[in-house]
Amino acid sequence: MRWWMILLGIGSICCFMPAVALAKDQREREPMDDAIEQGLEYLFRAQAKDGSWSVQGRGDPGITSLAVMAFLSAGHVPGEGKYGAAVEKGVRYVLGFQRSNGLIAPPQGGHYEMYYHGICTLMLAEAAGMVESPQLAEELREKLQKAVQLICDSQRTQGQDRGGWRYRVHGNDADISVTGWQVMALRAAKNLGCDVPPNCIDEAVEYIKRCFDPYRGGFRYTVNGAVTIPCTGTSVLALELCGRDNHRSPQALKAGALILKTNLEPRHPHFFYGIYYTSQAMFQLGDNYWESYRPKLHDLLLKRIPQRSNGAWIGFTADDAAFGPNYCTAMAILALTVEYRFLPIYQRGEEPTGNEKN
Repeated sequence: MRWWMILLGIGSICCFMPAVALAKDQREREPMDDAIEQGLEYLFRAQAKDGSWSVQGRGDPGITSLAVMAFLSAGHVPGEGKYGAAVEKGVRYVLGFQRSNGLIAPPQGGHYEMYYHGICTLMLAEAAGMVESPQLAEELREKLQKAVQLICDSQRTQGQDRGGWRYRVHGNDADISVTGWQVMALRAAKNLGCDVPPNCIDEAVEYIKRCFDPYRGGFRYTVNGAVTIPCTGTSVLALELCGRDNHRSPQALKAGALILKTNLEPRHPHFFYGIYYTSQAMFQLGDNYWESYRPKLHDLLLKRIPQRSNGAWIGFTADDAAFGPNYCTAMAILALTVEYRFLPIYQRGEEPTGNEKN
């Protein structure tokens, strides 16, 4: 079973600027800070010689991208500092999977190539915004633009799924899970200065809104699918990242209330995927949404799913366990570090006009 299978069951990032580690540097140290450092130490030890992080013993560009972003989210940039060499090796490992058409996916990615592509493109965009090496930065930007072009070219153009994406580059169907990764990748690339056509973002927003269920107040996996909390978190985050007109929209606020009311549980399927997206969504909504959600997040990841002595997180459910500690640990760190604001996509506010506050 490959790691991306977790994502299939779900229905089942902010102006580019140097990030400000406000929460980390201007508050007292908390248990989460120790947990994050221990998790990074685990990931550092788990990296293979070729720069990859694995699933069931096989190097995987998707899991490697998530692990790289975990380091970036804690302020560790490629080529600099304690983990700099490890992060750069991970970035270069993923770059090696880009094909001539811009797609970033392993040969065995097959039916699920757009999952790989969205996650890897997001990581490359975030890394390009933080890398110190001019040579690596240039290579990242060049390959990133090709990756962005493929996302735009593969966006669905017909029917109720217009504006979305699904498993394969070519097709007519769409779902929120795959669409969420593409939207995050496009926003991160746009923040970096890549050319992203406005209509590509606009069509994606319309697709996401068609997946909103006004009766339950959450978002469905597909237009006619079931509402799930992970998909609700994905959709709220995507809307929050897609322009001021969508910030704290009625749909997003109602969905945020549903997330607070319907707690994720460690034994729910796809727990770590859900915690990754809901933490970012609630941080973007801010105010009482984040203040109410934050202690629940810490209770889940610091108490109810205790970190192993080696620094790893391991899920209780069959799917999280199958994708392994590299996946679970990276997702837990990404959820906890959202308030550090090191990743450009974690920044609150976007595109200041000069007369508004972020």
